[in-house]
Amino acid sequence: MLTATAHSAELIATEIVVRAKARDGKFIGSSVGGAWVRIKDADSGKLLAEGLTEGGTGNTELIMSTPRERYKPIADAGTAAFKASLPLERPQLLTIEVLAPYIKRQARTLSQTQTWLVPGKPISGDGLVVEIPGMIVDLQSPGTHGYIPLAQAPYEIRANVVMMCGCIITPGGIWDGQKLEVSALINKDGRPYQSVPLQMGSTMNSFAAKFQPDSPGNYHVTVYAYDPKTGNTGVDQTAFVVTK
Repeated sequence: MLTATAHSAELIATEIVVRAKARDGKFIGSSVGGAWVRIKDADSGKLLAEGLTEGGTGNTELIMSTPRERYKPIADAGTAAFKASLPLERPQLLTIEVLAPYIKRQARTLSQTQTWLVPGKPISGDGLVVEIPGMIVDLQSPGTHGYIPLAQAPYEIRANVVMMCGCIITPGGIWDGQKLEVSALINKDGRPYQSVPLQMGSTMNSFAAKFQPDSPGNYHVTVYAYDPKTGNTGVDQTAFVVTK
Protein backbone atom coordinates (compact mmCIF):
# COMPACT_ATOMS: atom_id res chain seq x y z
CA MET A 1 0.00 0.00 0.00
CA LEU A 2 1.30 3.45 -0.89
CA THR A 3 1.01 6.19 1.71
CA ALA A 4 1.41 9.94 1.26
CA THR A 5 4.37 11.47 3.06
CA ALA A 6 3.92 14.96 4.47
CA HIS A 7 6.74 17.35 3.69
CA SER A 8 7.31 21.08 3.55
CA ALA A 9 8.44 22.62 0.31
CA GLU A 10 11.79 24.36 0.32
CA LEU A 11 11.70 28.13 -0.11
CA ILE A 12 14.10 29.28 -2.77
CA ALA A 13 15.15 32.93 -2.93
CA THR A 14 14.66 34.05 -6.53
CA GLU A 15 15.73 37.42 -7.96
CA ILE A 16 13.64 39.64 -10.17
CA VAL A 17 14.91 42.88 -11.71
CA VAL A 18 12.36 45.49 -12.81
CA ARG A 19 13.23 48.56 -14.89
CA ALA A 20 11.04 51.46 -16.01
CA LYS A 21 11.83 52.81 -19.47
CA ALA A 22 10.34 56.00 -20.86
CA ARG A 23 8.57 55.67 -24.21
CA ASP A 24 11.00 56.93 -26.87
CA GLY A 25 13.47 57.57 -24.07
CA LYS A 26 15.82 56.05 -21.53
CA PHE A 27 15.42 54.47 -18.12
CA ILE A 28 13.70 56.24 -15.23
CA GLY A 29 16.07 56.55 -12.31
CA SER A 30 17.30 58.71 -9.47
CA SER A 31 17.61 61.93 -11.51
CA VAL A 32 13.79 62.23 -11.71
CA GLY A 33 13.04 60.62 -8.35
CA GLY A 34 12.78 57.08 -9.64
CA ALA A 35 9.84 54.83 -10.46
CA TRP A 36 7.91 53.15 -7.66
CA VAL A 37 7.63 49.40 -8.24
CA ARG A 38 5.09 47.14 -6.53
CA ILE A 39 5.33 43.37 -6.93
CA LYS A 40 2.17 41.49 -5.95
CA ASP A 41 0.85 37.97 -6.01
CA ALA A 42 -1.48 38.01 -9.02
CA ASP A 43 -4.15 35.83 -7.39
CA SER A 44 -4.39 37.30 -3.89
CA GLY A 45 -3.08 40.81 -4.50
CA LYS A 46 -0.68 40.36 -1.58
CA LEU A 47 2.23 42.78 -1.70
CA LEU A 48 5.50 40.89 -1.97
CA ALA A 49 8.03 43.70 -2.52
CA GLU A 50 8.07 47.40 -3.34
CA GLY A 51 10.55 50.21 -3.74
CA LEU A 52 12.09 52.79 -6.06
CA THR A 53 14.23 52.21 -9.10
CA GLU A 54 17.66 53.65 -8.41
CA GLY A 55 20.56 54.45 -10.70
CA GLY A 56 21.22 56.28 -13.95
CA THR A 57 19.23 56.65 -17.14
CA GLY A 58 21.60 54.44 -19.15
CA ASN A 59 23.83 54.83 -22.18
CA THR A 60 22.24 57.24 -24.66
CA GLU A 61 24.09 55.92 -27.72
CA LEU A 62 23.28 52.31 -26.91
CA ILE A 63 19.61 52.91 -26.11
CA MET A 64 18.67 55.53 -28.69
CA SER A 65 21.03 55.08 -31.66
CA THR A 66 22.43 51.54 -31.79
CA PRO A 67 20.36 48.95 -33.70
CA ARG A 68 19.01 46.42 -31.22
CA GLU A 69 20.29 42.88 -31.52
CA ARG A 70 18.55 39.92 -29.95
CA TYR A 71 19.92 39.12 -26.46
CA LYS A 72 22.14 42.21 -26.47
CA PRO A 73 21.54 44.13 -23.22
CA ILE A 74 20.70 47.81 -23.25
CA ALA A 75 21.23 48.25 -19.49
CA ASP A 76 24.49 48.15 -17.59
CA ALA A 77 25.43 47.88 -13.92
CA GLY A 78 24.68 51.56 -13.31
CA THR A 79 21.30 51.66 -15.08
CA ALA A 80 18.31 52.31 -12.83
CA ALA A 81 16.53 49.23 -11.54
CA PHE A 82 14.52 47.82 -8.67
CA LYS A 83 15.72 44.43 -7.49
CA ALA A 84 13.91 42.01 -5.22
CA SER A 85 14.59 38.51 -3.97
CA LEU A 86 11.37 36.57 -3.40
CA PRO A 87 11.20 33.34 -1.38
CA LEU A 88 9.29 30.91 -3.61
CA GLU A 89 8.14 27.36 -3.07
CA ARG A 90 6.37 27.03 -6.41
CA PRO A 91 5.97 29.00 -9.65
CA GLN A 92 4.11 32.20 -8.88
CA LEU A 93 2.26 34.59 -11.19
CA LEU A 94 3.20 38.14 -10.30
CA THR A 95 1.54 41.46 -11.03
CA ILE A 96 4.08 44.24 -11.51
CA GLU A 97 2.88 47.83 -11.04
CA VAL A 98 5.14 50.75 -11.91
CA LEU A 99 4.32 54.36 -10.97
CA ALA A 100 6.61 56.83 -12.71
CA PRO A 101 8.08 59.35 -12.43
CA TYR A 102 7.21 58.96 -8.77
CA ILE A 103 7.79 62.51 -7.48
CA LYS A 104 6.01 64.24 -10.38
CA ARG A 105 2.38 63.64 -9.48
CA GLN A 106 0.85 65.52 -12.42
CA ALA A 107 2.92 63.43 -14.86
CA ARG A 108 2.85 60.13 -12.97
CA THR A 109 1.61 57.14 -14.97
CA LEU A 110 0.68 53.65 -13.79
CA SER A 111 1.92 50.87 -16.05
CA GLN A 112 1.23 47.25 -15.23
CA THR A 113 2.17 43.82 -16.48
CA GLN A 114 2.34 40.24 -15.24
CA THR A 115 4.97 37.53 -15.31
CA TRP A 116 5.60 34.08 -13.92
CA LEU A 117 8.55 33.63 -11.57
CA VAL A 118 9.81 30.08 -11.05
CA PRO A 119 11.87 29.13 -7.97
CA GLY A 120 15.57 29.35 -8.76
CA LYS A 121 14.96 30.85 -12.22
CA PRO A 122 15.79 34.56 -11.92
CA ILE A 123 14.66 37.37 -14.19
CA SER A 124 17.92 39.28 -14.30
CA GLY A 125 20.13 41.21 -16.73
CA ASP A 126 17.92 43.84 -18.36
CA GLY A 127 15.16 42.21 -16.34
CA LEU A 128 11.50 42.96 -16.81
CA VAL A 129 11.38 46.28 -18.69
CA VAL A 130 8.10 48.17 -18.28
CA GLU A 131 7.41 51.01 -20.73
CA ILE A 132 6.18 54.30 -19.29
CA PRO A 133 4.33 56.55 -21.75
CA GLY A 134 4.07 60.32 -21.42
CA MET A 135 6.13 63.46 -20.93
CA ILE A 136 6.71 65.60 -17.85
CA VAL A 137 5.05 68.97 -18.39
CA ASP A 138 5.50 71.63 -15.70
CA LEU A 139 3.36 74.72 -16.31
CA GLN A 140 5.46 77.50 -14.78
CA SER A 141 3.47 80.61 -15.67
CA PRO A 142 0.85 81.93 -14.96
CA GLY A 143 0.98 80.90 -11.31
CA THR A 144 -1.87 78.87 -9.86
CA HIS A 145 -4.76 80.98 -8.55
CA GLY A 146 -2.94 84.21 -9.32
CA TYR A 147 -4.95 87.44 -9.55
CA ILE A 148 -3.61 89.37 -12.54
CA PRO A 149 -4.90 92.79 -13.65
CA LEU A 150 -6.09 92.97 -17.25
CA ALA A 151 -3.82 95.98 -17.72
CA GLN A 152 -0.77 93.72 -17.30
CA ALA A 153 -1.70 91.65 -20.37
CA PRO A 154 -0.37 90.07 -22.49
CA TYR A 155 0.71 87.34 -20.09
CA GLU A 156 3.39 84.75 -20.69
CA ILE A 157 2.38 81.11 -20.75
CA ARG A 158 5.54 79.14 -20.05
CA ALA A 159 6.07 75.41 -19.62
CA ASN A 160 9.02 73.13 -19.00
CA VAL A 161 8.82 69.84 -20.92
CA VAL A 162 11.10 66.82 -20.51
CA MET A 163 10.89 63.13 -21.29
CA MET A 164 9.70 60.79 -18.53
CA CYS A 165 13.31 59.76 -17.97
CA GLY A 166 14.32 63.41 -17.51
CA CYS A 167 16.07 63.45 -20.88
CA ILE A 168 16.36 67.01 -22.14
CA ILE A 169 14.49 68.50 -25.09
CA THR A 170 16.43 70.91 -27.31
CA PRO A 171 16.09 72.39 -30.81
CA GLY A 172 17.48 69.79 -33.22
CA GLY A 173 18.57 67.41 -30.43
CA ILE A 174 17.93 63.70 -29.95
CA TRP A 175 14.61 64.76 -28.46
CA ASP A 176 13.87 67.63 -30.83
CA GLY A 177 11.62 70.30 -29.38
CA GLN A 178 10.95 71.75 -32.81
CA LYS A 179 9.15 68.55 -33.78
CA LEU A 180 6.85 68.57 -30.76
CA GLU A 181 3.41 70.15 -30.71
CA VAL A 182 3.08 72.15 -27.49
CA SER A 183 -0.06 74.20 -27.00
CA ALA A 184 -2.24 75.82 -24.34
CA LEU A 185 -5.98 75.14 -24.34
CA ILE A 186 -7.65 77.99 -22.48
CA ASN A 187 -11.13 78.04 -20.97
CA LYS A 188 -12.78 81.18 -19.64
CA ASP A 189 -15.56 80.90 -17.06
CA GLY A 190 -15.96 77.22 -17.90
CA ARG A 191 -16.15 77.58 -21.68
CA PRO A 192 -13.58 77.06 -24.47
CA TYR A 193 -11.87 80.37 -25.19
CA GLN A 194 -8.55 80.15 -27.06
CA SER A 195 -5.86 77.75 -28.24
CA VAL A 196 -2.35 79.22 -28.05
CA PRO A 197 0.65 77.38 -29.61
CA LEU A 198 3.84 77.49 -27.53
CA GLN A 199 7.22 77.82 -29.22
CA MET A 200 10.54 76.24 -28.28
CA GLY A 201 12.85 78.80 -26.71
CA SER A 202 16.64 79.02 -26.63
CA THR A 203 16.68 77.39 -23.19
CA MET A 204 16.46 73.60 -23.13
CA ASN A 205 13.04 72.17 -22.24
CA SER A 206 11.41 75.62 -22.36
CA PHE A 207 8.29 76.51 -24.37
CA ALA A 208 6.45 79.83 -24.22
CA ALA A 209 3.85 82.10 -25.81
CA LYS A 210 2.00 85.34 -25.09
CA PHE A 211 -1.68 85.29 -24.14
CA GLN A 212 -3.97 88.32 -24.50
CA PRO A 213 -7.34 88.01 -22.71
CA ASP A 214 -10.07 90.46 -23.67
CA SER A 215 -11.89 90.73 -20.35
CA PRO A 216 -11.78 89.75 -16.65
CA GLY A 217 -12.83 86.24 -15.65
CA ASN A 218 -11.76 82.87 -14.35
CA TYR A 219 -9.26 81.23 -16.69
CA HIS A 220 -8.20 77.58 -16.85
CA VAL A 221 -5.12 76.62 -18.84
CA THR A 222 -4.23 73.10 -20.00
CA VAL A 223 -0.82 72.80 -21.65
CA TYR A 224 -0.08 69.63 -23.59
CA ALA A 225 3.05 68.35 -25.30
CA TYR A 226 2.51 65.88 -28.13
CA ASP A 227 4.92 63.99 -30.36
CA PRO A 228 3.15 63.22 -33.66
CA LYS A 229 5.64 60.44 -34.49
CA THR A 230 5.06 58.39 -31.35
CA GLY A 231 1.79 59.71 -29.94
CA ASN A 232 3.62 60.37 -26.69
CA THR A 233 1.74 63.02 -24.70
CA GLY A 234 2.10 64.97 -21.47
CA VAL A 235 -0.21 67.50 -19.77
CA ASP A 236 -0.24 70.04 -16.96
CA GLN A 237 -2.92 72.51 -15.84
CA THR A 238 -3.39 75.71 -13.88
CA ALA A 239 -6.07 78.27 -13.15
CA PHE A 240 -5.88 82.02 -12.56
CA VAL A 241 -8.11 85.06 -12.33
CA VAL A 242 -7.98 88.12 -14.57
CA THR A 243 -9.19 91.19 -12.68
CA LYS A 244 -10.22 94.64 -13.88
